[in-house]
Amino acid sequence: MQRDAKRALIGVLDGIVYKIAGNPPDRSYLVNIMGSRNLLEALAGLDRRPRAVLFASTSNVYGNAGVEVIDESVPVRPGNDYAVSKLAMEHMARLWLDRLPVFFTRPFNYTGVGQSEDYLLPKIVGHHARHAKRISLGNLHVSRDFSDVRNVVEVYARLLELAPAGEVFNICSGTGHSLGELLGMLERIAGYKIDVFVDPRFMRHNEIAKLIGSNQKLRRAIGRVPITPTYETLEWMFGHARAEFERKTIETLTTPRATPHQPALATTGVANKPPQSIR
Repeated sequence: MQRDAKRALIGVLDGIVYKIAGNPPDRSYLVNIMGSRNLLEALAGLDRRPRAVLFASTSNVYGNAGVEVIDESVPVRPGNDYAVSKLAMEHMARLWLDRLPVFFTRPFNYTGVGQSEDYLLPKIVGHHARHAKRISLGNLHVSRDFSDVRNVVEVYARLLELAPAGEVFNICSGTGHSLGELLGMLERIAGYKIDVFVDPRFMRHNEIAKLIGSNQKLRRAIGRVPITPTYETLEWMFGHARAEFERKTIETLTTPRATPHQPALATTGVANKPPQSIR
């Protein structure tokens, strides 16, 4: 996007800008660092500057932290290009603190209705909604902290109202679940047990074994942190996915099938005369 176009787009925003970026690894550095810098430069040039600028980083900057629960004081040890690009984005954006009220979030995993099945939980939910017999997954023993996307949106809105320039906050539930536990929840929700194949292709050599966050700093800043139990989030996602699957199934069954093309019948020259029966 050209910088002039960016200025025109940002100029219509009402004082608060929320910036988030997520990209394939080959573009992570370009988009997360230079793309973010271009945005900051455009914002700083506005006549009416935003009251708060939220940059969404990632909890992956902590890497394999070696502690049970990760708070914002844990040293960062990014273990992949995506996490490195996000940490570099944080450092770059801090250079603009004298001109813009920038702050940062480090969200742990979050999910909800509408997330692509390219992601883990929607994939598992989708398979159960379709009553698939088998699913291929990676390491079943990794533990992750999952939040409901509706909770994340509420937290972001409250942080934007607070506008805590220069601060960084974990966005998390504070509770971790292994992949095996999540499969157990879906088994209860869907009413059957799926066959799990551990596929070596999904095993990562630099896999973070445990990623669970502390939201104490967030609670001190905004007060109560909304937390929907993971089981309820999965029920919500399963109900939506199941309804969508049934809708598509009904559409498939009720949509008339196209008939094979038949050659046109020779006409007799009499208008509107019905064709002769073909015996």
